[in-house]
Amino acid sequence: MKLNKNQFKEDYIKRLTLTFAQTPTEASLEHKYLALGKLVRDYITEMWADTNNTYVKKQSKQIYYFSMEFLIGRLLNSYLLNLNIRNTVQDGLKDLGIDLEELLAVEPDPALGNGGLGRLAACFMDSLASLGLPGHGCGIRFKHGLFNQKIVNGYQKELLNNWLKEDFLWEIKKPEKSVVIKFGGNVVLTKTHHGLEPVYSGCEEIVAVPYDIPILGSSRETVNTLRLFSAELPDEEIDLGGLQKGDYQKYIDKKYAVEAISQVLYPDDSSFQGKLLRLKQEYFFVSAGLQTILKKYRKLKEPIHRFSDFIGIHINDTHPAIAVGELMRLLLDEEKLDWDTAWDITVKTLAYTNHTILSEAMEKWPYDMFRKTIPRILMIIEEIDRRFCEEINKKYNNDIYKINSMKIIYNGEIRMANLAIVGSHSVNGVAKIHTEILKSRELKDFYLFYPEKFNNKTNGITHRRWLKNANPELYKLVIENSGNECIEDTNKFINFLKCTNDEDVLQKLDKIKLNNKEKVVRFVKRNYNIDINPFSIFDVQIKRLHAYKRQLLNVFHIMYLYNQLKENPELDIVPRTFFFGAKAAPSYYLAKNIIKLITSVAEVVNNDASIRNKIKVVFLENYGVSIAELIIPAGDVSEQISTASKEASGTGNMKLMMNGAITLATLDGANVEIYDEVGDDNIVIFGLTSQEVMELEKNRSYNYKEFLDSNPDLQKIIHQLKDGTFSSNHDEFNDILNHIFGEGDPYFVLKDFPAYIDAQFKINTLYENRKGWLQMCLANIAHSGKFSSDNSIKNYAEDIWHIKEVKKGE
Repeated sequence: MKLNKNQFKEDYIKRLTLTFAQTPTEASLEHKYLALGKLVRDYITEMWADTNNTYVKKQSKQIYYFSMEFLIGRLLNSYLLNLNIRNTVQDGLKDLGIDLEELLAVEPDPALGNGGLGRLAACFMDSLASLGLPGHGCGIRFKHGLFNQKIVNGYQKELLNNWLKEDFLWEIKKPEKSVVIKFGGNVVLTKTHHGLEPVYSGCEEIVAVPYDIPILGSSRETVNTLRLFSAELPDEEIDLGGLQKGDYQKYIDKKYAVEAISQVLYPDDSSFQGKLLRLKQEYFFVSAGLQTILKKYRKLKEPIHRFSDFIGIHINDTHPAIAVGELMRLLLDEEKLDWDTAWDITVKTLAYTNHTILSEAMEKWPYDMFRKTIPRILMIIEEIDRRFCEEINKKYNNDIYKINSMKIIYNGEIRMANLAIVGSHSVNGVAKIHTEILKSRELKDFYLFYPEKFNNKTNGITHRRWLKNANPELYKLVIENSGNECIEDTNKFINFLKCTNDEDVLQKLDKIKLNNKEKVVRFVKRNYNIDINPFSIFDVQIKRLHAYKRQLLNVFHIMYLYNQLKENPELDIVPRTFFFGAKAAPSYYLAKNIIKLITSVAEVVNNDASIRNKIKVVFLENYGVSIAELIIPAGDVSEQISTASKEASGTGNMKLMMNGAITLATLDGANVEIYDEVGDDNIVIFGLTSQEVMELEKNRSYNYKEFLDSNPDLQKIIHQLKDGTFSSNHDEFNDILNHIFGEGDPYFVLKDFPAYIDAQFKINTLYENRKGWLQMCLANIAHSGKFSSDNSIKNYAEDIWHIKEVKKGE
């Protein structure tokens, strides 16, 4: 976009005046932010309309990415960068006495996701638009999203996240495009001249109202759409007399029950009501998305049998897998197609990404809950399952084991991963090793049945958010020394390797890292009143808290290091600051107990003068995108220590790598591909391999007691969990102790502990050689370009979606 400073100032003052009847000197900080945001939205909106018109005019095939999460982060700075007007805006505001950085800090952090799944979806949206590809997102407009995490006396407390207390600046409400979603009631199939048609009675009707957010690409002026749906009561006349007679509370209860669908991300599913709400959420946004897509398709005046030539729908994990049944419903009941034609269109339209190796994480729903909540969808899934079982029987000659392994409805449950596989033309994993494990173990029977469906698409991250936006000085250094072609093609980051022995570049790299660390030092002092050393090693583990991600292994190492320093305060180590950022699901008590252990260890370690500040521990409360943008550029060590074979891919590993952190990792998920890129000299690998873990699990041959009995350091750590060292309550960490002793250390924390200690010692030794360390940092940055989400999306576009860049004006 072409914009000079004077034109911007004129536009901004006019917008401020028209919106708030104020001058820059009179306006509050919030009004200044809102005026800038509305002005930027004006700049974007024309391109947005132009993009949509171009897609229609050229009859481009469009992809719709269905995801429960879109962790998009703050958008204003990204918009300014992608419009290429940030410097102009900053200078213009400065002339008016306004600090752009202060305005950027006003923007709320949208609570539309939890972790890697939502951040990946956001990166993919950015890459689709930046590559000029016709692709949009579809999800839920969560009013409160994921909870706000508060640490109180070391315990996680979940508070309501009120990020959407005001209308979201970037969204445009589209009530005219609302659709009705039906839940419950009874459905009876009746014969008509069209065949069997469903007749509904006693259904609960909910209105899905779309809110559109522009997704602005870099350079190409492509603006795609993220459409989020909000649940509302249908418009109806309200009997005022009835309300006055006492029906008011019934109305309020009904309104709350409906709106609850779009209130909170991942309601606690440990109860029946929480599980039911999750199912309603998933069907709600899938049905709403598909209905609006089908309405839009009808306007093309193309025959319905060509639907998959113009529309592709991607299922991001199993949450939207119900799309298989819903698309069939729409094609059968609304479009009046026969079963075979509808099924052919459905399979050609849908594609599925699996994001987990853990079989227990693949969603399953109780049959009775499905029957009572979405009865018509259950009818359709039962027929899909019946026909699929016939196919299995034909191929495997009534092999009961195969049927039970693969059928969609089994043992009183609907298996959503099975449904997604059967109803999609493509099934992909998200890292090479993850895909191979799916094919050889978790989904082996499906792979043997549908080998042509399975493929790998390694995850990626957008460098525009995680380098250009989060670490602009490093981005500038990379571009200056690798060529301007890096701006659009991150594979050219590899050119940065030519600076491996350039002392000037290495010094600049060192200074940039120190500046980023000093920002974190100020943040930690301001928010937690903890003094940390910017010259210490910043050791970072920031990810959703789960036992397989092994935050427990990390904190055990800190306890070990603390014990070493207590025995020998003169121990010669590089000072280390350990950062944790993680939320635990409200009903995941083990994870919450691990958070309590981390905060308890931090309390003791940070206040023990005898260890001379050689180690500090910081738990980053309420970790999210904005905190990630602060801590990732400052990280020295990237903790990617999940139990091998358990992590599908990971993307935090890629973000930290791109910002010059050294990966300390097991050979799990995308760590394997990072290792292949950077080689032995630029990564620290430890622990069991995936094959070794799977063998131990298969043979049940792991005896944690052997490792505990032979390791005095581990024995001391375990003893400290109950002897009062870190808590006066000797039963405080019983959940952790039960995880190890009662469950048998299922994620091999004790077995991998000695190798982890050795790996941490190696990190200390490597860091002492500053030049060598900086050369490792540089190598990681140079090789990180491969893990751009631009590369991932190009592979999806070519291999799965079959879409191409749409150029305007051609």
